[in-house]
Amino acid sequence: MALNKPKYTLFKNTRYALNGLMEVTRNEKSFRLQIALFTVGMIVAWSLPISYVSSAVLAGSLFIPLIAEVINSAVERTVDLVTFDHHELAKRAKDAGAALVFLSLAMLAFIWGLTLFNAFYL
Repeated sequence: MALNKPKYTLFKNTRYALNGLMEVTRNEKSFRLQIALFTVGMIVAWSLPISYVSSAVLAGSLFIPLIAEVINSAVERTVDLVTFDHHELAKRAKDAGAALVFLSLAMLAFIWGLTLFNAFYL
């Protein structure tokens, strides 16, 4: 039995990835909110009077919630593909995706707090 898999190339994979980013951006309000946080965070990270390394750590950490939000969106779409009915396992899967986003934001806050404390108080 042949699987319905397209032939992958670097350019096709890049196009699929960009299509996925556009789709999530168009259809997920929470992802657009994460993009706003990312944009403001980037401006702040590179505007602070701290070392280049500290700014890079702050800027790099801003990708963590974006990645988590994309994974959460993928989980939600997969669950919705399987069932629109209320099912306890579907709820658990969606709650786990939401927990991933929450933990990513907590990690972001921890990284920013530790980096800024190190830059300004040590």
